[in-house]
Amino acid sequence: MFSLPPVTQALIVINVVVFFAESALGSSFISSLALWPLGPLFMPWQVLTYAFVHGGMTHLLFNMLGVYMFGSDLERVWGSRRYLTYYMVCALSAAVAQLIVTAVTGASYPTVGASGAVFGLLLAFAMLFPRRMIMPLFPPIPMRAPVFVALYGALELILGVTGTAEGIAHFAHLGGLAGGFLLMRFWKRWR
Repeated sequence: MFSLPPVTQALIVINVVVFFAESALGSSFISSLALWPLGPLFMPWQVLTYAFVHGGMTHLLFNMLGVYMFGSDLERVWGSRRYLTYYMVCALSAAVAQLIVTAVTGASYPTVGASGAVFGLLLAFAMLFPRRMIMPLFPPIPMRAPVFVALYGALELILGVTGTAEGIAHFAHLGGLAGGFLLMRFWKRWR
């Protein structure tokens, strides 16, 4: 029978509800929740709320597919509380990385989406299930989860450094990876 663990299910539902609220309430609603660079439009809550706002249906679908595919197994292994903590730390570390990059580059655009948190989930999935195979959409070549994460992370770094594929917060993705890695190391040492 098809069932999702409670936090994974709640994250997907909240993201979908916020997406429909975006459509109904318009740009001022989105603007108040999106992560703005440090300055007059930045508000403290944005370091978490941005992860529940998406820039279109495709953006939402891919992020929620990631939450479903990787988050479900992580929540079953870790339990709901640890999983939610991990997810939020990854979203927060992605926001911090993005704030640093926008401060250094002087960019003035908002950031939205759960991609940084999803990158953290992907990293944890690869670390906990290193033998699992993943079939990316492009290229459609099956590969072990750690290989996929390494390639995807390297691609994000290259795209971020070269400025290719503008409009995508590549360093926020890398921030989610880094935050997830550091939290997992902390938990391992603490145990």
